[in-house]
Amino acid sequence: MNVGFAACITLAVLFLVLGIMFALLKEKGAYFVSGFRTLNHPEKYDKAYISRDMRNQCFIYFVILSIGAILSYFISAVISIPTYIIWAIVFFKSVHLDVEKAFEKYLIK
Repeated sequence: MNVGFAACITLAVLFLVLGIMFALLKEKGAYFVSGFRTLNHPEKYDKAYISRDMRNQCFIYFVILSIGAILSYFISAVISIPTYIIWAIVFFKSVHLDVEKAFEKYLIK
């Protein structure tokens, strides 16, 4: 087993478990999202939408890393490097430093 495969498959399994957790917990899963508990009025936010969005993000990360794991297993361990770069770009597009800005799309209208 090569290192690239092991690195990709480890994170892929982690994100699969997290995605399943958010899918099963539904609205309660929003409480596990970083920054949600620090919001001033968490009742103003759609918890089901937050949990669904986190579930979808985790499954997207799982797919990216699984494809990287398969390619690094069959082709070369070096494939894991661009896989991690692609995953990092997709991951950091959803990271916000301001909590209010991060959750503004989940406001109940």
